[in-house]
Amino acid sequence: MAQKNRAAKGSDRDEMIENLRELVRAIDKRRWHLDHESEVDIARDAASLRQKAIERIAELEARGD
Repeated sequence: MAQKNRAAKGSDRDEMIENLRELVRAIDKRRWHLDHESEVDIARDAASLRQKAIERIAELEARGD
């Protein structure tokens, strides 16, 4: 039973890592229109979110549950 639990946790972790990588890819793919004032704020927020996602991926991979 403990092994199944570990496998489920590993699967959840792998899914979370893949979702975070997908988020990073989507942010990277976005072409920002920085000549629009509102887009500057969005781009800044996206860059922050991207960095947090990368940090979280590293944490999850290091844990390796």
